[in-house]
Amino acid sequence: MGCGHKDDKASLASSQIASFSHQPHQPPSTPASKEVWKKGGRMFSILLAVHLALLACTLVSSGAFEKIAVHDYDVFFLLTVMMLIVVIWIIFYLFGTSRCPDAILCKDSHAGPIWLRGGLILFAIFSLVMDVFKIGYYSSFYSCLSAIKIIYPIVQAIFVVVQTYFLWISAKDCVHVHLNVTRCGLMLTLTTNLAVWMSAVTDESVHKAHSKLKKNVTEEIFRWLMKAGMRSSSAEECNCNSQICQIFKNGYFWLYPFNIEYSLFASAMVYVMWKNVGRFIEHHSHHIHRLKFRLFRRTFFVGIVLGLIILVSGLGVLILYEVQVNSSTESSKKSQALTMYYIFNIVCLGLMSLVCIGGSVIYRFDKRDMDRHKNPTRTLDVALLMGAALGQYAISYYSIVAIVASTPRDAISALNLTYALLMIAQHTFQNIFIIEGLHRQPPKEDHKHDSHQKDLYGLTFVNINAVSLRVPDSGSTLAPSTASGAEAIHPSDFVRSLTAPKKMNWRRKFLREISMFLLLSNIILWIMPAFGARPQFDNDTELNFYGDSMWPAIVDICLPFGIFYRMHAVASLLEVYIMS
Repeated sequence: MGCGHKDDKASLASSQIASFSHQPHQPPSTPASKEVWKKGGRMFSILLAVHLALLACTLVSSGAFEKIAVHDYDVFFLLTVMMLIVVIWIIFYLFGTSRCPDAILCKDSHAGPIWLRGGLILFAIFSLVMDVFKIGYYSSFYSCLSAIKIIYPIVQAIFVVVQTYFLWISAKDCVHVHLNVTRCGLMLTLTTNLAVWMSAVTDESVHKAHSKLKKNVTEEIFRWLMKAGMRSSSAEECNCNSQICQIFKNGYFWLYPFNIEYSLFASAMVYVMWKNVGRFIEHHSHHIHRLKFRLFRRTFFVGIVLGLIILVSGLGVLILYEVQVNSSTESSKKSQALTMYYIFNIVCLGLMSLVCIGGSVIYRFDKRDMDRHKNPTRTLDVALLMGAALGQYAISYYSIVAIVASTPRDAISALNLTYALLMIAQHTFQNIFIIEGLHRQPPKEDHKHDSHQKDLYGLTFVNINAVSLRVPDSGSTLAPSTASGAEAIHPSDFVRSLTAPKKMNWRRKFLREISMFLLLSNIILWIMPAFGARPQFDNDTELNFYGDSMWPAIVDICLPFGIFYRMHAVASLLEVYIMS
C-alpha cells in the first residue's frame, strides 16, 4: 500500500537511528535523532481541520433555529459523511499504515494511559446504548421522517466501535510512514468528534429549553412559539404516543452527557496521536515507570470515606432538586431546592479548596524532582484544564456582576454570590494542585536498602528475638554478613531500614488521600449539571438582569466546558493519585 513512499527526512532519521542501535546506553547526539516535524504537513492538516470545524459549527448552529433554512437532517447528513470517511481512514491505518516496515519505531509511554482508555470504553458503551435508543425512537414513526435520521445513529454506532478499537490499540503510536495522510486523517477524526460534540450539546440545549417552555405554557402557545422562534426537532412534529416510544425518547436524552464526554475524550487522545506523528523519543524520556494502582493500600481511607459521603449526599441533592424544580410549579419549592443546592455546593467547594491548598503546601516539602522531559500528553492535560476552566469562570463572573448590580438582594442571591466566588477559587486551587502533581517525578525506590530490607524483614518476621540476641551490645556488625564479604549492617542501620518507609511515605499518603477526595468530589460535580441540576436557568437574578435571550446563550456556550472540566479533572487526579 505504498509503504515505501516515506518522507525523505523521516527515512534519513530512521536510518541514522538504526546506526545507534549498537549503542543502546549512549543517547543519540545528532540532529537526526531528535523529533522530526513536517511543518508543511502539519499546517495543511490544521487548515483542513479549521475549515471543516467552521463548516460543521455553521450548520449545527443554523440548524437550531426555525427561521434559518437549514434543517437538522442537513446537519446529520454532514456528520454521517464525515464519520464514514473517518471509518475508512481508520481501516486504512490499521491494515495499511501500521503494518508497513518501520512504521512505528517507538511508542509514547505517556499517551493513552489505561485509565483514560478505560474511561473511553465506559463512555463508548453508554454512547452505543444511546444510539440504540435513538434508532428505536426514530423507527417508531419512520414514515414521517427523513431516512438520514435513522441512518445517522447506525453510522454513529459503527464510528464509536471502530474509533474506540483504534484508540485502544494505537493511542501510543509514533508513526513514521504516510506522515501527511496520517496527520490529515487524525485531524479529520478530531474535527468529526468535535462536530458530533457540538451537535449533541446543541440538541440537548434545545431539548431542555423546549421542556422548560412546555412546563410553563399551554400546548397551543408552545406550538406557536416553535413556529416563531427556536426549532423543535423534526421528530417533535410526529406523534410519539406509545409507551415504548417515550422510553426511547427520554432514554437517549439522559444518555447525551456520556456521548458528549466520549467525543471530548476521543478528541484529546487523537490530538496526542497527531502530535506524535513523526516523533522520535529519546531513551531517557521513553523510560516507563511501572506504577501499580493500589486503591486500598498505603492509605488512611479518610479521602475515600469523605469523598463517598460527598458523592452520596450529592446524589440525594440532585434527586430532590429534580423533583422540586422540574416537577413542581410552586415558587416555595423552587426556593427550597435552590437553597439546598447552593448550600451543598458551598460546603463541597469550600472543602475542596482547603484540601487543594493543603496539597500544594505538601508539594512544597516534596523531595521529588520535577519532570521536565517533553510530554505532549501532559502538555495537553494542562491546556485542557486551563482552557475548560474558562467556561465556569465566565459563568461565575457573569453571575457576580448580576448579583452585585441587582436589587433587592435576598438569601438566595447571597448564596449564589458565595457559590460563584468559591467556584472561581476552587478551580484555581485545583488546577495548581493537579499541575504540580503531573509535573512530579514518580517515586523512586532506594535500591541500596532494598536488599537489606528484604533479608532483614525475612529474619525479623520469622524470629525477631533471635536477631536481637545476635546483635552484640558493643555495636559490632553482624558476623555472617561480614564473613560473606557483603556490606556490614550496623544495628542502628537495621532499625532505620525498618522505620524509614513510615517516615518517608507520609507525604505520599496525604497526597493520595487528597487526590481521592478530589476525584470523588469532581465526579458528583460533573453528574449534577450533566443530568439536569442547572440553577443558572432556575435563578431569576441572572435572567432578569441579562434577559431571556442573552443569559441562556451564555450558559449554553460556557456550561459544556465546565462539565468537561470536571471529567477531565477526574482523569488527571487519577493520574496524580497513581504517581504519588
